[in-house]
Amino acid sequence: MVRPKWRSTGLSDLLHTELVGRRPEPLAVLLVDTAHPRVQALYETWGYQKIGERRSFADSPLYVVMLRGLTVA
Repeated sequence: MVRPKWRSTGLSDLLHTELVGRRPEPLAVLLVDTAHPRVQALYETWGYQKIGERRSFADSPLYVVMLRGLTVA
């Protein structure tokens, strides 16, 4: 989450790149609440792909499962 003042500045992309850019794992996985399609669309612009949906518990929201390959250094 980025504070409203800093939204639409590219900061979230920079923060994401910094957080996952040097990870040794080959993949990154995200869960996105299906009630937030704009968030899913943003992650798709960052290279994530929807691979399925998951509901962790009977009373939890339905989540989109998203996957992205990471560059291993």
